Amino acid sequence: LLEQAAALPDEQLDHLFDSESNSIGALLLHIAAVETAYQAATFEHRDLNRDELQQWEAALTLGDVARKEIRGNDLDYYLKRLEGVRGKTLAEFSRRGDDWLDEEGPFWGDQPANNYFKWFHVFEDEINHRVKIRWLRTRIAGRPRAAGVRPPSAR
Repeated sequence: LLEQAAALPDEQLDHLFDSESNSIGALLLHIAAVETAYQAATFEHRDLNRDELQQWEAALTLGDVARKEIRGNDLDYYLKRLEGVRGKTLAEFSRRGDDWLDEEGPFWGDQPANNYFKWFHVFEDEINHRVKIRWLRTRIAGRPRAAGVRPPSAR
């Protein structure tokens, strides 16, 4: 993820490709917000509290609210938020054994799901947004691929 965002100027972090798109900055913050919500749900067996929702709601929901509210931050802001959230996730994972992954709890529509499935969803969401960030970088740069993003044959 950090490779996708590396060295982006602030104006590219806020760039909106069209009236329906999300900025790269908003997508980076969304990744941190989703992970924060799943930390609360799986590590603490609760929903986000009022303060947490106020802090993360625009990033969780994206769309119009995010287009208005998530602007004007530099890359370091987003990277520090991501690193802080990921640090907590890794610390919490290190406190749990593999049996924790099998623990079930309510998920979408109160359907049962284990922690493995829930965290798979978090990682899948991040991968999806990495692809969007890569796509946006190439479009913002106005060339076939943005600097630092290697073509598939070079990977």
